[in-house]
This record gives sequence, C-alpha cells and structure tokens, in this order.
Amino acid sequence: MTTVGIICEYNPFHNGHKKQFDMLRRQLGEETRIICLMSGSFVQRGEPALYDKYVRAKAAVLCGANLVLELPITSAISSAEGFAQGAVSILNQLGGVDYLCFGSENGNLPAIVRTAEVLLSPEFKAAMLEQTEKNVSYASARQKALSSLSPDSSLLSAPNDILAVEYCKALRLQKSLIRPLLVRREGSYLADHPDASNPSAMSLRALDREVLCDYVPAEAFSLYQTAPTYRMEYGERAVLARLRTMSEEDFAALPYGNEGLWRRFMHASRQAVSVKDLIERTKSKRYAYTRICRMLLCAYLGITKEQLSVQSGYVRILSADPFGTALLREFRNNDSVKLVNAGQTPENEEYYALECRCAELYSLLCEPGRQPETQPEQKGRIFLKKM
Repeated sequence: MTTVGIICEYNPFHNGHKKQFDMLRRQLGEETRIICLMSGSFVQRGEPALYDKYVRAKAAVLCGANLVLELPITSAISSAEGFAQGAVSILNQLGGVDYLCFGSENGNLPAIVRTAEVLLSPEFKAAMLEQTEKNVSYASARQKALSSLSPDSSLLSAPNDILAVEYCKALRLQKSLIRPLLVRREGSYLADHPDASNPSAMSLRALDREVLCDYVPAEAFSLYQTAPTYRMEYGERAVLARLRTMSEEDFAALPYGNEGLWRRFMHASRQAVSVKDLIERTKSKRYAYTRICRMLLCAYLGITKEQLSVQSGYVRILSADPFGTALLREFRNNDSVKLVNAGQTPENEEYYALECRCAELYSLLCEPGRQPETQPEQKGRIFLKKM
C-alpha cells in the first residue's frame, strides 16, 4: 500500500488541496494513504494561522487526508530551507513514506532536481560568496549566483517552486529514500481574487467566511462557519506591548536580524502605532517582507536565533481517520520518532514550555468577540515560563 507525505499549512484548506488528494488516488491507487505534516498555530510567512490547527486538521481529514501531524513551531516559522529540512526529517523518521508530494508553478521535476543539485554544489557556494560581497540582499545574491551556473534560475522566483527546490535539497542532503512527486500548481499563489477550482489561500484569507463556500469543500466550510479566526492585527496592542518591553540585547538575539535588520526593526518598533506601520517602517528593497514578518513573530513569541534551531524531539498528532490510526500503530513501532497525542505531556519539557507559550500567545490574536479555542497542550501550563 502506497503512503504519500504532504508538507502543508492548509491556511485554509480549499478546493485546490482536495484536487491534489483526488489526483494522488487516481494516480497511485484508491487505497493510497495520505499523511499531512501541517504547520500549527503559526505559518511560514510569519503570521498566525487563520483557523486553529485542530480545526484545519479536522477539515483535511474530512476531505480525504488519513493522518495530520503537526510540524513543530521552530520548523514551521523557519526560512524555506529550514522549513523543508525540518519537515523532510520528520517524514524520514516516520519510516514507510513512499512519496513526498508538492506543488510547483514550473511543473518540471527534472529542472527542480537539477536546481537543487546546483544549490548544493561547491561552485554555487563560491558564486554565492562573490555575490554577497556586493552588498545585495540574500535573495538577490542567490538568484544571481544560480544564474551564473544554471539555465533554471527562474525557479527561485515563484513561491511553490522555491519550496519544491528546498524539498529536493532536503531529500538529497538527508539521503532519503522518499521519492519526490510533483503536482503542477495551477492558478496564482499570490492572486488577489480567488479562482473557484484553483484558489490561492492568500486570497481566501481576505474573504468573509460567508462567501468561502464557493472555494472550499463543503466539509471544511461547515467547520469554518463557526470557528474563530486569528490575525496579527486582532492582537496588535499585545504585540506592540511585547516589542516595547524588549531590550537592545533581545532585538540582537532575534532570528533573521542580520545585515543590520534587527536594529532597524528595533527603532521602528519604538515608533510604530500598528503592526502594519511597523512593517512599513522596517521594510526596504534589501529586506524581504516575509523575513520581517518572521522576525516580528519571533519577537512576539520570544524565540531567539538559538531556540529557532532547536528540534522538538516529538511530533504532535492532530487528527486521523481509521486508516490514519492504523498508520500510527505502524509508526509507533519506530523508535526514531516520538508521537504525542492531544493533551499528552512530551518528555522534552523545555520545548513543550515553548509550545505552550506559543499556544497562549496565539489565543491573544483571536478575532474580537469570539472565544479562542483552548488547545490541549495549554492546559495547566503558564506561558510566561522562562526559556
């Protein structure tokens, strides 16, 4: 029986994701088991997930996933490279995963694989060093370095292509037996207006929940109708209050703050009157928008550069159907990964304290007038515990 892993956020789950499930089972067989490794309360763009992770996980299972596991917070809010490396490592440790399925705007798997190989080569490292000495942004330096070595440099310009390359890099670096399986991403990931069959999650997050029915499966829509939403602006007073109490040493310890960004961010945080204003005061051509958002999120959550590189040592179970439950029994025979049920206290107490703190702070970003969901890992914990 074939098992496929999907690294995802489902922010929110929509018709395009359901199409991917259907395509996999048409191509690999109706009995194909689908494991989703999903970001939890916060996502890679440096934002809170629109819906609670248990709501999103249940939506995925109702729409065809067999098992949803949580990608730990320190991988979920890392750069594309760290996000891919952390996720692929977990899928490897589970054992028994045959394919890693991912989307790509380009749709050319050989080109994706070639690009990953170039990025891992000594020649690229030398070219990258030459470009960074020209005082340009990291993204620009990488693009120019790749252009000097490969005709496929355009693959580092589209969001899903970038992640696809990073997944292939991670598979190669970790000597994984998991095979890449590419799905062409139809429609625009960054579209402002959603397409019914190929909507972008970004466009759906801007819509009122009442009109989501045209873009998400009915099973997911029924959950979204009653679930509270979470956005950074809903809790921006708490976010700004946290930043105003940080010392210069705290800002210097933040991830993504090199090249002088942390100092620029610090000065902006002491003047900004909103999260949007803070980002506007900080951004420039040199610094990517998502990099600033991830640094802002880490500041709010109290995550330092050192903590972002720490691995959890366990994986939280979010949702499963009967086939997923059978998969869990198989995985529990593997000593290389610890699976944790909802409400269960893992052995890594320090990481668990970080996870609980992030869950509590997520609850402060709940939409006004709605009761935030209480996540099982929050119970009996105090989020202000010193890390």
